[in-house]
Amino acid sequence: MAKAIRVENVSKQYRLGQIGTGSLSHDINRWWHTVRGKEDPYLKIGETNDRTKKGDSQYVWSLRDITFDIEQGDSVGIIGRNGAGKSTLLKILSRVTAPTTGSLKIKGRIASLLEVGTGFHPELSGRDNIFLNGAILGMRKHEIKKKFDEIVDFAGVERYIDTPVKRYSSGMYVRLAFAVAAHLDSEILIVDEVLAVGDAEFQKKCLGKLGDVSRGEGRTVLFVSHSMTSIQTLCKSSIYLTKGVASGILPVNVAVSNYLYGSEQAESNGIYHGDNKTTFGEYKNLVNILEVAFRNTENVISGNFKTTEPIIINIIWENISGVSCSPNIQLKTAIGNVVALIASDSKADWTGEKKKAQGKYISKFTIPGNWLNANDYFLSVALDSHSPRVCYEAHNDILKLTLTDPMDETSIARGMFTSVREDAVLWPALDCSFEKID
Repeated sequence: MAKAIRVENVSKQYRLGQIGTGSLSHDINRWWHTVRGKEDPYLKIGETNDRTKKGDSQYVWSLRDITFDIEQGDSVGIIGRNGAGKSTLLKILSRVTAPTTGSLKIKGRIASLLEVGTGFHPELSGRDNIFLNGAILGMRKHEIKKKFDEIVDFAGVERYIDTPVKRYSSGMYVRLAFAVAAHLDSEILIVDEVLAVGDAEFQKKCLGKLGDVSRGEGRTVLFVSHSMTSIQTLCKSSIYLTKGVASGILPVNVAVSNYLYGSEQAESNGIYHGDNKTTFGEYKNLVNILEVAFRNTENVISGNFKTTEPIIINIIWENISGVSCSPNIQLKTAIGNVVALIASDSKADWTGEKKKAQGKYISKFTIPGNWLNANDYFLSVALDSHSPRVCYEAHNDILKLTLTDPMDETSIARGMFTSVREDAVLWPALDCSFEKID
């Protein structure tokens, strides 16, 4: 398939302001600090692209050596934390700004929705802005007229279409802007995180339209969002940006996992030694989780299992003070959806009806085979009690569990429901009976 976008070694550097900061006194003060070898008193961000630190240079690299290819018709998510360089990358792709180094090749016309009001003139009516945006894309007037009714209907602003857009609410503004970008004939559609302005119904409508644009019309979509659910719904691949550095094109589940757990990477080898705990005030040093491990039925430690295999979760913990408590575990997906909360099934353990003697304990939880779908999961463990309601110690996202379908005779319903399975969390083997009643 033809390449729609090719980006090669693109970097973007900005120079931090040295003059013109608002007053002559600021400029003189900055000069005087420089003469004395002191740092700029008005410096706010640094060259590392980390907004929490002051840099030692007047330059900041927003992007560094970005390289990737996007095929025609692909829908690609771009994710990263605030300040990662997402908006800068989209501005370069939209030709709003030029890269400092590197090159990019784009095949086709681009419609961009980078922020509320992009490409709209506030004094013009909604009708005039539709034709203005179409003209910018190189469309003829009769081509825009063919799409006009669809745009107005999708945006839901028919009553206000001849009103200057400066009178529109932010929600109306973004609805019309998205409708224009999505319906006019461009080969590439770039959407920044402006959809957060719309309500839930409109966001759902937009995601449906973006899916139609990519899969049905064969147009290329680049989509930025902090909603990992939206990214996974719309995209099969994604680019993960962190401090101006890109991962390249990754499968969407991998990119989302890196985004959610990149700063606190869970152990993937199946064992954790209790060094990332959270304790709570007066409850410190009363208990201690020493080790958590995934084991198979042969007691072998691993972070990778087949969906058909039982998984035994071993928790070794110490009761230092003799309090009443029991371990519980939480499993969640890479996008943060909780799959299961599992606690001891002993009422006495859970309600605090009996205290445990001081010493070390091992607790075991078994996840049956043929229960979870093939996916990556993350485990959290806590020691707490219900009465009184106390969490003594928590260890969050400490182990990564990877389940794969063996695709052999042990795998249930192999080859069936493939489209459903991609989104399902559970894929249990349930008994089913058939009886003719007529």
